Amino acid sequence: MLKGIHPVLSPDLLLAIARMGHGDEIVIADANFPSASMGPEMIRADGVSATDMAEAILTHFPLDTFVPESAWRMEVVGDAAAVPEVCKEFQAIVDRKAGDFRIATLERFAFYERSRKAAYVVATTEFRLYGNLILKKGVVLPEEVYRG
Repeated sequence: MLKGIHPVLSPDLLLAIARMGHGDEIVIADANFPSASMGPEMIRADGVSATDMAEAILTHFPLDTFVPESAWRMEVVGDAAAVPEVCKEFQAIVDRKAGDFRIATLERFAFYERSRKAAYVVATTEFRLYGNLILKKGVVLPEEVYRG
C-alpha cells in the first residue's frame, strides 16, 4: 500500500503509466472492446468501470498540451452526433482532472487503428456501450514529481 496512489491502480497499471513517456497513448477499453487482439500489452482491470479508470489514471497522468487533441472516444456507429452518457462522464472527468481538453471523436475503425499504436490497453468491465477512451500522456513538470 502506498500513500497518495489512486486505489483503482494495480501495481501493473501503475508501472505501465510510470513507464509511458510524453506522447505515448493508453486505451481505456470497455468490456466489448477487442483488447486482447489490438497488439499493445493488455492490463486487466476486472470489476472497474471505464469512468473510474479514467479518474484514476488522470489523477497521476497529465494530458499532452503540445498537440491539438489529447483524448479521443469512439464515435457512435450510424450516429456521429450522438454522445452516450458514458462519454459525457468521460468529458466531466477530463474537465475536472486535466483542465480544458475537449475529447475528440474517432470513427470506430479509426479508433481501433489508433488503439493498435497505443502503449497499453486497459481492459475494464465497463458494460455501457462506447465506454472507450484514448489518452495521450503529456509532460510531467519537475515540481509535480515529488511534493514531500
